[in-house]
Amino acid sequence: MTANYDPKANYEIKIWEEDFRHVPTRMLLARIYQPIGEGPFPVLLDLHGGAWTFKDRMANVPMAEAMARSGLLTVSVDLRLGGEAPYPASVQDANYGIRWLKMKAPGWKGDPSTMGLLGSSSGGHVAQLLGMRPQDPRYNALPLEGHREIDARVHYVAARSPISDPLARYNNALAKGRQEMADRHHVYFNPFSDIEEGNPQMILERKEPVELPPMLVMQGGLDDNVLPAFQIKFGETYRAAGGECDVTVFEGCDHMWVLEPGPETDRAHEMLKTFIAHRLHALQEAA
Repeated sequence: MTANYDPKANYEIKIWEEDFRHVPTRMLLARIYQPIGEGPFPVLLDLHGGAWTFKDRMANVPMAEAMARSGLLTVSVDLRLGGEAPYPASVQDANYGIRWLKMKAPGWKGDPSTMGLLGSSSGGHVAQLLGMRPQDPRYNALPLEGHREIDARVHYVAARSPISDPLARYNNALAKGRQEMADRHHVYFNPFSDIEEGNPQMILERKEPVELPPMLVMQGGLDDNVLPAFQIKFGETYRAAGGECDVTVFEGCDHMWVLEPGPETDRAHEMLKTFIAHRLHALQEAA
């Protein structure tokens, strides 16, 4: 590891977009947020939410910009939506994205040996799956031509309002009469039995052999989309399996509180930067 990270730094940043991956329906794009400086910078891949069925790389701009300004090469990528291709397509895109970014990072003043993941809502679900199953052959199905030696392992996973238990969220939507929300699960998990197979909470409960990278979960206390209780249970189960998982509930905040400026958004930014700094310090100590 050659990159250093000071979470209190304040860089000017350069932002641009590049083609990420061509799929039958469109060209998936990547949005790059590069600190302006010598580098090399630690690398963060940002995975968007949208209930697996909408949104794109622009969904998490405030957080991505804040992380880049602190000195992280931050890249947000489009993922295929459920209507384009069901599970595990978006997980495959994100797995490819990890390997693709490791390949591209040195040219953007990034240190690929520092790779971490940030996922929001359904993107948090994808990030959790990738952290736990980096070598899953289904998720690794998209070859990175000329770079088969690059793997999809990451050093940490940070998630904001992740769908840690899609089946519990589905049942919650039905109980609240939110048919549209429930229907999105059927679009993405097709066949619907995949809602149990690709379920981070249930993977742990089944005691599957998984990797357990350090994880941060930030959750709104007023969120009735993904309930705080789901995250607390996930954190307990992750720790019982031998992993490190910090779960913080932001009281008075909803599902997407970080999209609006305010004290609790600032607190989330600082918490994420501190978590990343600790993970990178541990990585440096182990080198």
